[in-house]
Order: sequence, then C-alpha cells, then structure tokens
Amino acid sequence: MDVSITPRPTRNGQKIYYTLEWGKGPGERSATGIYTYVKPKDQLQRNYNKEALATLETKRAQLVLERQAIGTGIMPTHKFKANFLDYFGEFVENNKQAGNRHLEGCFAHFKKFLGKSFLSPIDVTENLCERFRKYLLDKFNGDTPANYFSRLKRVAKAATKEGYFRINPADDVAAKSNKNRKRKEFLEVPEYLALLRTPCIYEDLREAFILCCYTGMRWCDVKPLDWKYIGAEAIVFYIIQEKTAVEHRITLHPIAKAILEMRRRRLAPGVTEGRVFKLSSQDRTLRALDAWCKAAGIQKHITWHSARLSFSILLQDANVDTATVALLLGQTSTKYVNEVYKRHRPKDQSENIRKLPDAPVYWLNGTTARDQGSQPVAPNPLSPIQVAG
Repeated sequence: MDVSITPRPTRNGQKIYYTLEWGKGPGERSATGIYTYVKPKDQLQRNYNKEALATLETKRAQLVLERQAIGTGIMPTHKFKANFLDYFGEFVENNKQAGNRHLEGCFAHFKKFLGKSFLSPIDVTENLCERFRKYLLDKFNGDTPANYFSRLKRVAKAATKEGYFRINPADDVAAKSNKNRKRKEFLEVPEYLALLRTPCIYEDLREAFILCCYTGMRWCDVKPLDWKYIGAEAIVFYIIQEKTAVEHRITLHPIAKAILEMRRRRLAPGVTEGRVFKLSSQDRTLRALDAWCKAAGIQKHITWHSARLSFSILLQDANVDTATVALLLGQTSTKYVNEVYKRHRPKDQSENIRKLPDAPVYWLNGTTARDQGSQPVAPNPLSPIQVAG
C-alpha cells in the first residue's frame, strides 16, 4: 500500500508543512504537523530540517504498516501498549466529551479497583470485568454503575478491534444499574426556611447552595458560574448545559434574585465578568455543607444534588407539571423527572395511614358482635380509630 508525502508551503513561503496521503477520497489524508524551513538561516535550522524529514519518513513507514495490518489481527509494534492502562488513558484523552465525565470517572475508578499501575492486556479477562462491575454496584447508587461500566465495554470493544484481544472480554458482561439502594435525601419547605435563617461561616457556600435550591442548578453549573451569564437586571440568566447542548434560561425566584443583586453590589465598578462564587474543592465544600445543615437542625445526609432534587420535588408538590419541571431543570425530556427528580415517599406517612378503615370498638376490646348483642356497625373509614377505655 502506497503512502505518499505531500508538501504544502505556507503563504509567506518560509516553511513547508507535510501531509500523508494514501488516496484522494475523504479521510485519506492525514496532517503530520511536521514542517521544514525553506531557506535555513543557520546550522540549527539545517539540523532541524534533517531530523524533521527523518521523523516524517518514520511516520510514513508506520502508517504503511498500520494500513497493511487492517483485517489481519496483527498489531504493529509501535501501536501496541504493554500496559493496558496506558491504552485506556490514551483512549480517554482522545474521546473526551464536554459535560460528560463518565469515561474519565470509569478510568479513575478502574485504577482504584485494580490498586496497581500496570495491567497487561492478557490479564483483562471476563472475570476481571465482572469483578469491576461488582465493585461499581457496591460503591454507587442509581445509574452510575451502568454508566461507568458501559464506558469500560466501549474501551474493551475498541481494544478488541485494534488487536489487543481476540475475544472482547467485556462482551458478555452486562452493565447494571443499582435501583434498590437508599434514595438521596432532599429538603422540605421548613428545612428551606431553616437554612435561610441559619448563618454559615462559609458565606459563598451558603449563598451558592440557596441559589441552587431556588434554581435547580448543579454543582458543575454553579461553581464556574460567571457574571457574563447573568442578565443586566439579574432576572434571567443563561447557561449552556453542556450535557444537553441547549441554551438554558432560568427565571429567578425573588430570593435567588436577591442573592445575585447582593453579590453584584460587592463587585468593583465596571466589572461584568468573573466567577460569581469562590468555592473550594467539592469534598471540602460538602463537609462545610454538612456542618451547616446540622447547625440548622437538619438530620439528613444533604449533598449538593439535594438542592436540585428539592427544587424539582417542591415544584411538583405545588402541582407544576413534569414537562415544566423538566424545562426548568434544563432537561430535554421528562424521563429523569419521572425516574429521578420526584418524591419517593409521602411527606406525612402517619396522616395517610390513618385513612384506612377503622375497626369497631368491640373488636378492639377483644369481643364479638354477638357478645355486644347487636350486629356490627360499619365504621366511618375516614374517622379516627376509637380505642376503648
């Protein structure tokens, strides 16, 4: 298979850049990023030209081998990585998606699961994949285990096509969600008010979290939040939701508006850009959030996600339809509102359980209707149970 080197001079004619070509169709040309000087000024530039041309020839030879190896199951030596973690890491770098951290998270937890820095491709077996899936199911709730393991399957599939495996080791191991774990906590109306009344030594955390409670913003939305996204009157601000790639307009509740106006007054005159909040690392912030919630008398495990969950639940409690809630959350469908961002238990279980039919007084006394000398009387199903004295 012939691969040619094509020179392309720059407009000013001082340098020549080179591409590798193996055809004239789409995708049959590859830029090398290598250039040479047209008229070297000194020995340094002449030496550079010599080394650049040698590197260019090496790249051409490697590409010839890669093209010839397609379909043979043989991987050229220069492409093979003895440490599968190196291959995994390179795959992550080459396939990052803005707003989606599942691939990076999968790689980070795969390394934690292994507990070592070297993994030969021959050791990547179906059993290893099953053990990693169990690790994820034991560690995470909801769809996170399935999302992370799906990324491992994607990496394994790509590695199989490139000749690292004869048979894909993850092909028969299905990704699983963890639907039956404990539901995440959220805040009720009195708890909202308790937080508003309770001071916090970390003022940026307090104001950022309350803003999220009244807007449904995520941690990854509020931490980089910039003044340039906020409207001139601080009534509506705009955030591009990278996860859904749509413009998200959030109409501000009066409390959210008051927080932003208060922070705007602290800015130097003429400042229109820069981060709204100065928040530290997520771990440190969550520890401070936990201390603040306890000071407010809230005995729940509150995380930053609780603000977004509470925002959705309290709107639905107020009979806001799911389509509108999804729009306010920046979701493109109602799927996650119905599956994740909803109330999973009633506010007052004792109030609802008392709606069951009452028992007759004689039954509670341990007697029968015959003992009472009368036929049983149908109880009022909505009245409180009468306990005999």
